[in-house]
Amino acid sequence: MFRTRTPSSPAAITGVALLLLVTGCTADGATDTATSAPAQVQDGNGASDAPSSGSSGSSGSASGEGDMSIPDIVEAVQPSVVTIFTEEGLGSGVIYTEDGLILTNEHVIRGNEDVEVAFADGQRVSGTVEAADSVSDLALVRADRTNLPAATFQSGLPRIGELAVVIGSPLGFENTATSGIISGLHREIPGSASSSQSLVDLIQTDAAISPGNSGGAVVNGRGEIIGISEAYIPPAQGAVALGFAIPAPTATEVAEELREDGTAEHAFMGLAPAAITPQIAEQLNLQDTTGVVVLSVSQGGPADDAGIRPGDIITSIGDDELSAPEDLLAALRQRDPGETVAVEVRRGSDTRTVDVELSDRPAARG
Repeated sequence: MFRTRTPSSPAAITGVALLLLVTGCTADGATDTATSAPAQVQDGNGASDAPSSGSSGSSGSASGEGDMSIPDIVEAVQPSVVTIFTEEGLGSGVIYTEDGLILTNEHVIRGNEDVEVAFADGQRVSGTVEAADSVSDLALVRADRTNLPAATFQSGLPRIGELAVVIGSPLGFENTATSGIISGLHREIPGSASSSQSLVDLIQTDAAISPGNSGGAVVNGRGEIIGISEAYIPPAQGAVALGFAIPAPTATEVAEELREDGTAEHAFMGLAPAAITPQIAEQLNLQDTTGVVVLSVSQGGPADDAGIRPGDIITSIGDDELSAPEDLLAALRQRDPGETVAVEVRRGSDTRTVDVELSDRPAARG
């Protein structure tokens, strides 16, 4: 949903429609900002077969404890970060396995089967898109090269305040490093639910993320990947250093599913949520505007089977209180197909709790 491409290859920066202008980190030759719906987010595109995610760092270790210097971090991790060139532009990627698997954003390679991969040592080789998942905005590219320095992924989430170093190819400047801290966890891009499934449960950082960074690395002080660069809110929207990344645990979980059979599973309720606007509140005569409104329900889907109907208000899923559609998507992101969840539903003056057995998202729905 966010992209980055470089001037060295023509491409268009792609964005996502949101209530807030956010920019994807994929760069094009002209470094245009991308648009792609109501509000926009700019993307930041871009020693065995076992993924490096197997060697994980301690989750939530104290910031600064055992940290390397920033130059040492860059020297250690930069060889594991690549630039991915497509016909439309460029983004970044992270070496996932030594035999040539590259992890990147789906929006970096969208619409392409063949790409070019540039490595930190100057080599450029052909690559093939092996699998992609638009819901999580992650993809695997197979580079025509082996004996690569696979990155190490942290198994848990970072702590707010920890060092964050972003490595990628912003605006085509390959092997660029910026630094900051982890500014927040479990972030959602407001307004993204109507156009994107991937802009929820993100890491926030003030380390600069720009077009071309999409798919690149966000690294902690121990040289472990803690996130895959996803998007940023541009300064034109009044933002100062607001960047977002897909957490490493999410990235590696999806990557392993994609390696296994080319697809990733996502919990599915079978309904379309929306924010309760003043207009909707008036139309439905709502006195209480907490929760999210159900716009539609998929026939025969989990919500339909549980008796949820259009116009119902969902106020919680399990212990997760809902105040925006993105909250619902984030709650589903933490759950698995086949899991049964308690959903609190308000219809008129009646509030009840129903059990919904989540299913796997139908392939046709992306």
